[in-house]
Amino acid sequence: MSGAKGTGKKVLLDMGAIHEDFFADTALIGIVSSLPAYRFCWLLNRHFGLDLVRQPDLDICMSGEEGPQYFPIYQYAEPGSSFVYTIYKLKSNKEALLPEVRQLDYAWMIQSSDPEVDANNIVKQLRDIPDIQLAQVLQADKLKSINNLIV
Repeated sequence: MSGAKGTGKKVLLDMGAIHEDFFADTALIGIVSSLPAYRFCWLLNRHFGLDLVRQPDLDICMSGEEGPQYFPIYQYAEPGSSFVYTIYKLKSNKEALLPEVRQLDYAWMIQSSDPEVDANNIVKQLRDIPDIQLAQVLQADKLKSINNLIV
Protein backbone atom coordinates (compact mmCIF):
# COMPACT_ATOMS: atom_id res chain seq x y z
CA MET A 1 0.00 0.00 0.00
CA SER A 2 1.26 3.43 -0.84
CA GLY A 3 0.31 6.71 0.77
CA ALA A 4 1.46 9.33 3.20
CA LYS A 5 2.04 8.36 6.79
CA GLY A 6 -0.12 10.14 9.32
CA THR A 7 1.44 12.63 11.67
CA GLY A 8 -1.22 12.15 14.29
CA LYS A 9 -2.36 15.76 13.90
CA LYS A 10 -5.90 16.56 12.92
CA VAL A 11 -6.42 19.01 10.10
CA LEU A 12 -9.52 21.16 10.39
CA LEU A 13 -11.38 22.32 7.31
CA ASP A 14 -11.81 26.09 7.40
CA MET A 15 -15.48 26.35 6.38
CA GLY A 16 -15.37 30.14 6.82
CA ALA A 17 -12.81 30.50 4.03
CA ILE A 18 -14.61 28.00 1.79
CA HIS A 19 -17.91 29.81 2.44
CA GLU A 20 -16.36 33.19 1.65
CA ASP A 21 -14.81 31.95 -1.62
CA PHE A 22 -17.89 30.09 -2.80
CA PHE A 23 -20.36 32.90 -2.09
CA ALA A 24 -18.15 35.79 -3.26
CA ASP A 25 -20.00 38.04 -5.74
CA THR A 26 -23.26 36.08 -5.43
CA ALA A 27 -26.88 36.75 -4.57
CA LEU A 28 -29.57 34.20 -3.83
CA ILE A 29 -33.21 34.18 -4.93
CA GLY A 30 -35.80 31.94 -3.24
CA ILE A 31 -38.58 30.69 -5.51
CA VAL A 32 -41.86 28.84 -5.03
CA SER A 33 -43.07 26.87 -8.04
CA SER A 34 -44.84 23.51 -8.22
CA LEU A 35 -43.12 22.64 -11.51
CA PRO A 36 -40.69 19.70 -11.54
CA ALA A 37 -37.04 20.81 -11.82
CA TYR A 38 -36.56 19.95 -15.51
CA ARG A 39 -39.73 21.85 -16.47
CA PHE A 40 -38.87 24.79 -14.19
CA CYS A 41 -35.43 25.17 -15.81
CA TRP A 42 -36.94 24.83 -19.28
CA LEU A 43 -39.27 27.72 -18.37
CA LEU A 44 -36.34 29.85 -17.17
CA ASN A 45 -34.33 28.99 -20.29
CA ARG A 46 -37.21 30.13 -22.50
CA HIS A 47 -38.05 33.27 -20.53
CA PHE A 48 -34.48 34.51 -19.92
CA GLY A 49 -32.70 33.10 -23.00
CA LEU A 50 -30.49 30.83 -20.89
CA ASP A 51 -29.22 27.29 -21.33
CA LEU A 52 -29.51 25.84 -17.82
CA VAL A 53 -28.35 22.23 -17.92
CA ARG A 54 -28.50 19.60 -15.20
CA GLN A 55 -25.09 18.90 -13.69
CA PRO A 56 -25.48 15.40 -12.13
CA ASP A 57 -21.90 15.44 -10.85
CA LEU A 58 -22.83 18.51 -8.74
CA ASP A 59 -26.05 17.03 -7.29
CA ILE A 60 -26.11 17.29 -3.53
CA CYS A 61 -26.66 14.05 -1.60
CA MET A 62 -27.70 14.20 2.04
CA SER A 63 -28.76 11.42 4.36
CA GLY A 64 -32.39 11.65 5.37
CA GLU A 65 -34.92 9.66 7.34
CA GLU A 66 -35.71 7.57 4.26
CA GLY A 67 -32.11 7.08 3.13
CA PRO A 68 -29.99 9.25 0.82
CA GLN A 69 -31.78 12.26 -0.67
CA TYR A 70 -30.59 13.86 -3.91
CA PHE A 71 -31.03 17.53 -4.74
CA PRO A 72 -30.44 18.26 -8.46
CA ILE A 73 -28.43 21.25 -9.65
CA TYR A 74 -28.75 23.05 -12.99
CA GLN A 75 -26.14 25.53 -14.15
CA TYR A 76 -25.39 28.00 -16.92
CA ALA A 77 -22.31 30.18 -17.41
CA GLU A 78 -22.92 33.04 -19.82
CA PRO A 79 -20.15 33.06 -22.45
CA GLY A 80 -17.89 36.11 -22.39
CA SER A 81 -19.23 37.43 -19.07
CA SER A 82 -18.93 36.89 -15.34
CA PHE A 83 -22.53 35.60 -15.06
CA VAL A 84 -22.96 32.11 -13.62
CA TYR A 85 -26.47 30.94 -12.78
CA THR A 86 -27.06 27.94 -10.52
CA ILE A 87 -30.50 26.51 -9.76
CA TYR A 88 -30.87 24.30 -6.68
CA LYS A 89 -33.90 22.05 -6.17
CA LEU A 90 -34.49 22.53 -2.44
CA LYS A 91 -36.80 19.58 -1.76
CA SER A 92 -36.36 15.85 -2.11
CA ASN A 93 -39.27 13.77 -0.85
CA LYS A 94 -39.84 15.15 2.66
CA GLU A 95 -36.31 16.51 3.11
CA ALA A 96 -35.26 20.14 2.62
CA LEU A 97 -31.81 21.34 1.59
CA LEU A 98 -32.40 24.61 3.48
CA PRO A 99 -34.72 23.64 6.36
CA GLU A 100 -35.13 27.22 7.58
CA VAL A 101 -36.90 28.14 4.31
CA ARG A 102 -38.80 24.88 3.90
CA GLN A 103 -41.60 26.65 1.96
CA LEU A 104 -39.26 27.40 -0.98
CA ASP A 105 -38.93 24.97 -3.87
CA TYR A 106 -35.86 26.43 -5.60
CA ALA A 107 -32.89 28.69 -4.95
CA TRP A 108 -31.31 30.60 -7.83
CA MET A 109 -27.74 31.68 -7.14
CA ILE A 110 -26.47 34.49 -9.33
CA GLN A 111 -22.76 35.11 -9.61
CA SER A 112 -21.88 38.37 -11.34
CA SER A 113 -20.03 41.65 -10.94
CA ASP A 114 -23.15 43.25 -9.36
CA PRO A 115 -25.18 40.33 -8.00
CA GLU A 116 -27.63 42.30 -5.81
CA VAL A 117 -28.79 44.50 -8.70
CA ASP A 118 -28.97 41.51 -11.04
CA ALA A 119 -30.97 39.47 -8.49
CA ASN A 120 -33.49 42.29 -7.98
CA ASN A 121 -33.97 42.62 -11.75
CA ILE A 122 -34.47 38.87 -12.11
CA VAL A 123 -36.98 38.80 -9.22
CA LYS A 124 -39.08 41.47 -10.96
CA GLN A 125 -39.19 39.33 -14.11
CA LEU A 126 -39.89 36.10 -12.20
CA ARG A 127 -42.95 37.66 -10.57
CA ASP A 128 -44.52 38.07 -14.04
CA ILE A 129 -44.32 34.32 -14.82
CA PRO A 130 -47.62 32.58 -14.02
CA ASP A 131 -46.01 29.26 -12.92
CA ILE A 132 -44.01 31.04 -10.21
CA GLN A 133 -45.95 31.79 -7.04
CA LEU A 134 -43.16 33.61 -5.17
CA ALA A 135 -39.73 35.05 -5.91
CA GLN A 136 -37.67 37.00 -3.40
CA VAL A 137 -34.04 37.86 -2.74
CA LEU A 138 -32.73 35.88 0.24
CA GLN A 139 -30.30 37.19 2.81
CA ALA A 140 -27.68 34.42 2.67
CA ASP A 141 -26.13 35.51 5.98
CA LYS A 142 -29.46 34.76 7.71
CA LEU A 143 -29.57 31.14 6.50
CA LYS A 144 -28.15 28.72 9.07
CA SER A 145 -27.69 25.86 6.59
CA ILE A 146 -26.29 27.96 3.71
CA ASN A 147 -23.21 25.72 3.58
CA ASN A 148 -25.47 22.94 2.21
CA LEU A 149 -25.33 24.82 -1.12
CA ILE A 150 -21.56 24.54 -1.45
CA VAL A 151 -20.72 22.15 -4.30
